[in-house]
Amino acid sequence: MIQRSTRFGHLLRSFRDAPSSSSSKIGGYLLASTASSPLKQACVSTNRDDEFANLDWDNLGFGMVPTDYMYIMKCSKGESFEHGQLSNFGNIELSPASGVLNYGQGAYEGTKAYKKEDGRLLLFRPDQNAIRLKNSAERMCMPSPSIDQFVDALKQTVLANKRWVPPPGKGSLYIRPLIMGSGEILGLGAAPEYTFLIYVSPVGNYFKEGLAPLNLYVEEEFDRASRGGTGGVKSITNYAPGLKALTRAKNRGFSDVLYLDSTNKKNLEEVSSCNIFVVKGNAISTPATNGTILAGITRKSIIDIARDHGYQVEEGTITVDELIHADEVFCTGTAVGVAPVGSITYQGTRMEFKTGAQTVSQQLYFTLEAIKKGLIEDKKGWIVEIDQ
Repeated sequence: MIQRSTRFGHLLRSFRDAPSSSSSKIGGYLLASTASSPLKQACVSTNRDDEFANLDWDNLGFGMVPTDYMYIMKCSKGESFEHGQLSNFGNIELSPASGVLNYGQGAYEGTKAYKKEDGRLLLFRPDQNAIRLKNSAERMCMPSPSIDQFVDALKQTVLANKRWVPPPGKGSLYIRPLIMGSGEILGLGAAPEYTFLIYVSPVGNYFKEGLAPLNLYVEEEFDRASRGGTGGVKSITNYAPGLKALTRAKNRGFSDVLYLDSTNKKNLEEVSSCNIFVVKGNAISTPATNGTILAGITRKSIIDIARDHGYQVEEGTITVDELIHADEVFCTGTAVGVAPVGSITYQGTRMEFKTGAQTVSQQLYFTLEAIKKGLIEDKKGWIVEIDQ
């Protein structure tokens, strides 16, 4: 249920009307903007002195935990995003005729923040999320923030919610940036106004199995994406159509669904919310991002890490029949990280794969996580530290 929020509208109008050199206090944080860099805002906590929120950090799942603040920025059709602000986390006001509610005009991203033992806060390749969101927004006929605006907004949001970043080794702060057509539009068309919003939640493992191997079911009745569609971007319209297949698979005891291409029903595409990799000896294969498959940032990072470890990585076509010859299979994604696959069931046949210690997926997982958490040297410039 969407509730009216007059305070939200008042805050937004106040921020828009403020001079470029002004500062204002929103939700207990001092926000100072400058004409040269409207998003370079100083966030100083005035009412949150506790280091960590009161949460059971040892039992985090992947669910929504309301935090303290969210970030909001608006612009009209044909204009660019300029000024944003932090606001108390809560419901927002939308017209029943908004483009996102009626026509699904929206796109989102997902990334994470981590806390080091010394208290430093780290982001992983946020510029790549900014680029991908721009591509998604263009496909959905929406404006998008610049890379600098996007990264700066992420930093502000994480810093404002730093007490919700789990202690080292206990999880991460999941960050959800999204763009939506918030303006009213009755006939089919692009909305007249857009909202860029970021909210966060502390999370643990995405799958209920934790780090245990996944059991996938090959879906043949439903398609995830088709040529010329939106499978290659993070449109909000991509996900609800997969719920029926996912629910059916989970009711049968599987972890998730593995989709095939919509044309031939023979080639591997994606799992519901992550990319897939197949290992045979020293060779690692993954479906090519040809417009129907999302170019995952974790996918891209794992390809680079695997090549650094001496593996031969190929991006191309993988038929479902080739799975029977695989040594290992694993999935990658922001939410799932690197998740080993224990079995895949296709047309009644269950194929099992190597998991556990000394596997390729485990080696790549530990390397990726060590980079994300600042435990080993970042030689690729992937880590962005948030100044506190």
